[in-house]
Amino acid sequence: MRFSLNVDHIATLRNSRGENEPDPVTAALLAEQAGVDGIVVHLREDRRHINERDVRLLRELITTKLDLEMAATDEIIKIACDVGPELSTIVPERRQELTTEGGINVIDNINRLKDAITDLHNAEILVSLFIEPNLDQIDAAAEINSDFIEIHTGVFANAITEEEQFDELDKIRTAVKHAKKLGLGVNAGHGLDYQNIKIFREIPDIDEVSIGHAVIARAVFTGLKEAVQEMMRLIK
Repeated sequence: MRFSLNVDHIATLRNSRGENEPDPVTAALLAEQAGVDGIVVHLREDRRHINERDVRLLRELITTKLDLEMAATDEIIKIACDVGPELSTIVPERRQELTTEGGINVIDNINRLKDAITDLHNAEILVSLFIEPNLDQIDAAAEINSDFIEIHTGVFANAITEEEQFDELDKIRTAVKHAKKLGLGVNAGHGLDYQNIKIFREIPDIDEVSIGHAVIARAVFTGLKEAVQEMMRLIK
């Protein structure tokens, strides 16, 4: 299972003062030196953290995989096609939300998503859809030629009781197996941390996990290198 680091929160801290530091590009390069398999950034329409400069510099400088999270809007699709990340992960986006709140509804947006995937494929970019562990949504993702899905793990991460947690984990296991049978790559992310990541080692068909907040929060106390390497030890 691979590990990609989301550096959005570095950009959030930078933007809180309207200055240049800390630089998410520098954080990404340090994370690569620590051994991560890829870098994730979310270029939101409102540019609340990552901006276009960050994305273009990351494309030039990082040597691992760049995963650009994005809404399926004309503006962001155009930027993605110009920049050329290895992977574009299409997510739902609301300006009022603090962070992505759930998976995209592929079924209700199938024509728009199909067009977005076609545009990204024409630019030789692989596409992932960020969805709930729902078999119908996975079927729809396969139908419109998505290369990957990323399973939203937020419900699992936020479960209050052990019973709720294991119920959601069963859904995730079933979803992973179903996606693999359809030939989809499977990533997972949202709310994963140093405790709950351990159980995901028991789901070998997950190709990659995307983690940001927990690692950046730990890095405040330990430094980014140690925070990254500690997570990698848990995953690998």
